[in-house]
Amino acid sequence: MEKAVLEERGVNEINERVSGLRTQLSAHPMYEQLKELEDIRAFMKHHVFAVWDFMSLLKALQAQLTCTTVPWMPNQYPELARFINEIVHGEESDLDADGVPKSHFDMYIDAMEELGADTSEIHAFLDLLREGNSVKEALEILRVPSNVADFVNFTFEVIESGKPHLIASAFTFGREDLIPDMFEAIIREGQDKGSIGPSNKLLYYLKRHIEIDGDEHGPLSLKMISMLCGDDEEKWQEAEAIAVAALEHRVSLWNGLLNEKN
Repeated sequence: MEKAVLEERGVNEINERVSGLRTQLSAHPMYEQLKELEDIRAFMKHHVFAVWDFMSLLKALQAQLTCTTVPWMPNQYPELARFINEIVHGEESDLDADGVPKSHFDMYIDAMEELGADTSEIHAFLDLLREGNSVKEALEILRVPSNVADFVNFTFEVIESGKPHLIASAFTFGREDLIPDMFEAIIREGQDKGSIGPSNKLLYYLKRHIEIDGDEHGPLSLKMISMLCGDDEEKWQEAEAIAVAALEHRVSLWNGLLNEKN
């Protein structure tokens, strides 16, 4: 089978396999619970861990697909290197609503503080990592809810595999290709219920991600999967399994947040 045909088929098969999970996420009842400011605060307290671990997923791709060591060496995938470096630039040093350079994680923390959400847990988690604890250890020490801990631990299991096509699959189907629909739902419900105002920092963060991930990153992420899996059917099967698992963990995360609220 020609490589181009296999690549197109591979992406289409993954999209078909995860379509049910994507529909489940886009219509998840958790969004309907974002009625009051307190609901948003509770959501952000735990969702911030998914905002944080995304950066490690991205940095793992940067380590795999660009040269981050000295001496520098030419890269096998210059097109992917450019793509990943552009995402890192945007995620790690974007401009906030005031035009100040900040990572999207720091923008999210700013939004939490503006809305009065509890940031003590995520800051304690980062402090434990700085002290040398592993991600899993830090989550256990803080007794982070199991659905949140499982989500983050899955991300790091994929990273620790050291396989670019698996990391790229979690990144593409579990994050970049998914975020616009999810965040649109959060904005829609939050604004309808009055919990997200027209000018707050959370709204800026959500809209910024929709703009970037929907218009730019999403399509290029699919191309990245195609380039990394190529004509290797085993890699396509592995990428599909990771895509499904990533979305299942997102469903579990949302289920946990919904159950906590109820």
